[in-house]
Amino acid sequence: MIKVNAVFDIGKTNKKFFLFDEDYNEVYRDYVNLPLTEDEDGFETEDLEALRHWIKNTFDSILEASEYDVKTLNFSSYGASLVHLDYKGKALTPLYNYIKEIPQEILDEYYKQHGDPLTIGAETASPQSGMLNSGLQLYWIKKTKPEIFAQIKHSLHLPQYLSYLFTGIPVSEYTSIGCHTNLWNYEQEDYHKWVHDEDIDKILPPIVPTSASINTIYRDKKIKIGVGIHDSSSALLPYILSKKKPFLLLSTGTWSIALNPFNSENLNKEDISNNCLNYLRIDGKRVKASRFFMGNEYRLQVEKLCEYYKKEYGYHREVKFDQNIYLNLIEKPAVYFKFEGISLQRLPQKTELNLFDTFEEAYHQLMIELMELQVDTINKAIGNSKIKKIFIDGGFTDNDVFMKLMSHHFSSFKVLSTHSPLGSALGAAMVISDKQITSQFLKENYRMKKLVPLLF
Repeated sequence: MIKVNAVFDIGKTNKKFFLFDEDYNEVYRDYVNLPLTEDEDGFETEDLEALRHWIKNTFDSILEASEYDVKTLNFSSYGASLVHLDYKGKALTPLYNYIKEIPQEILDEYYKQHGDPLTIGAETASPQSGMLNSGLQLYWIKKTKPEIFAQIKHSLHLPQYLSYLFTGIPVSEYTSIGCHTNLWNYEQEDYHKWVHDEDIDKILPPIVPTSASINTIYRDKKIKIGVGIHDSSSALLPYILSKKKPFLLLSTGTWSIALNPFNSENLNKEDISNNCLNYLRIDGKRVKASRFFMGNEYRLQVEKLCEYYKKEYGYHREVKFDQNIYLNLIEKPAVYFKFEGISLQRLPQKTELNLFDTFEEAYHQLMIELMELQVDTINKAIGNSKIKKIFIDGGFTDNDVFMKLMSHHFSSFKVLSTHSPLGSALGAAMVISDKQITSQFLKENYRMKKLVPLLF
């Protein structure tokens, strides 16, 4: 039997299950896309019951498999999502989608009571984004559903709820508390005053270290079960554990997030207005981050390009960087795309695709405009840090135009692409393991590739 560490890595789209051996080699994986459901307002959201069934059934079947000896189990998942449990441990509400809007009158009341958006944002290192600040979800429930709020025994961040399914022990942990929740005062290293004033701290379970684990007998087997970890902090962990010199990690996907674990400056109001934020590392230290909704915008615009140029969706994946197209476009720099999911003052009123002869030309222009925002995002996260190395992981490492533009704009840095589909799952396995990793770990396990700057 192979001794293995099991991890559930729950994304908004893909739900994944991995088994890693004692050297963190992947020995098994299972993927699923679960159908969504709707909350009481008809807003699309995660089906908590379907998720729970899939997790339980998947894990139970692995325990029955004769070739694996499961020693540990942990969870990584997206943040800004809370599960509210009653006194019997039953979920009281749907798992509200973090893009659901909070009514403006509720937000106005909140800021009138507790401070203006930029002040609260700077103190909690959380750009004000409605339900994406999951603490505001608790305020919203308290004000609009007081009968539900009165029944809440514990509100658990999603990673900790997944752990709770197996241990029955409700806890909170730093990486989930620290991910733009509006709950944590970074300066005071405690819940923010508003959390205490609203008595919300009373339904947040005790805080334990991210590395905490619970020895549990599950189906007659002794298993060490972790308390869960926020996926961005988890994705960062293998880099932190194997690299001592300062670096920046650009994690690309639906969100493009520049993570700088070597910048401990307090965020100010200008940072917050520029969509900078902090995450918490597993040791409670802060990570400066800057983000934008790149993957979401990219998908929306590529769908329009495919429709306009009559190409199958997926055609864009084969487009390679073309130096001649690029040089022609930057001769007369201009903004042509009206972005849908990113609000910026500079954007035109509508996209002018008729100005481009080919799909490839329009696609290069789209990437140029997205890269302008990406460069800005990275520079904000670097701040005053002495960083000379950038790692890029996630979906955009397969995008030739994006990677060539990154190598061009950051030619004075050592830029490395890392191909690891394991992402946040591996960090979740590492955080409850006693095994140390060396500085060679990324090189051996992440198929790292140094980008060569463009020569024109």
